[in-house]
Amino acid sequence: MSSSFSDGTRSVHAGLPAPVVGEPFLPGPVFAAPYHLDPVTGPGENGYARTEHPTRRALESAIASLEGGPTLVFASGQAAITALLLAVLRTGDTVALPADGYFTVRAFAEGTLRDLGVKTVLVPTAGPYPEFTGVRLVLLETPANPGLDVCDIRALSAAAHEAGALVAVDNTTATPLGQTPLALGADLVVASGTKALTGHSDVLLGYVSAGDPALLAKVETWRKQTGAVPGAFDAWLAHRSIATLDLRLARQSANAAAVAELLLSRSDVTGVRWPGLPGDPSFPVASAQMRRVPGIVSFDLGSAERVGRFLSSAKLVFAATSFGGVHSTADRRAQWGDDTSPGFLRFSCGIEDTVDLLADVTAALDASA
Repeated sequence: MSSSFSDGTRSVHAGLPAPVVGEPFLPGPVFAAPYHLDPVTGPGENGYARTEHPTRRALESAIASLEGGPTLVFASGQAAITALLLAVLRTGDTVALPADGYFTVRAFAEGTLRDLGVKTVLVPTAGPYPEFTGVRLVLLETPANPGLDVCDIRALSAAAHEAGALVAVDNTTATPLGQTPLALGADLVVASGTKALTGHSDVLLGYVSAGDPALLAKVETWRKQTGAVPGAFDAWLAHRSIATLDLRLARQSANAAAVAELLLSRSDVTGVRWPGLPGDPSFPVASAQMRRVPGIVSFDLGSAERVGRFLSSAKLVFAATSFGGVHSTADRRAQWGDDTSPGFLRFSCGIEDTVDLLADVTAALDASA
């Protein structure tokens, strides 16, 4: 699919095969582990599903057309990011990780990577940034989850490359329709496709994209030898879901803008963050770097007890620990290990009608006060 088309068109047609009379637009999932081999020459395009699979390949083609680089999909976002880290890093290396990013990545670094002799430097997404001399890999997460700080991918990539480091960007929150890190200078993109990319809360998925085929080949070798691949049906569901990505993001972003404005108008809510707000600390970089701002808002209700009352009162907002889905969800991040205050809430706007969502949030806030 040509990059000259707009986001919605590219999403609808991403990864589809050429039209064949009598065949479906998107072929159904192929349920197979082994495939027929040639008795003499061995495997054809597919030999064994852990290493080759047509449904998985079609999904990779779809994501690659959106991210702008060859892509490998994994069984989950965490499988993707650990594959990237373990394929690139070696004993004695140093990796720079976001201090305010996904907490499980820090836990992996403080456990497995430390045991393998890899040193970790934690860097706030909004800075200040250290010199990257001696660092093998710089991982950025922008907007950061859950605090929604944003960093300048182009500037940090240039600084890291000057120091001899590779740059990977966690693009989960933004999605490839929000920003394309490879085009901004990053070497690698990693993301959880579980979130907004697939957006229906029914699939676990991760992926890694890279501009350098040799670099991606290292990650592919890791995947082949560890087997962290998604199943055929998950891959097919993900591919089907990508078709509506542009439409879903448009409503989620519009809802987030309205919810953020509502929250700012209330004296009983503090710490409202959404990078699309002109007064948000992330707005200058986000507005210059991102094509659209995701549908996630963060704010503070003052206490864990009030968060509980708010979520219990809401009719349209589910208590759940993911984001980017068609249903509005929220969760108190301190319960999972994030370094946030007890009343900090990550709110993921779904695709409900804006007027209904605002009414529900207003009623829940009033009831929880």
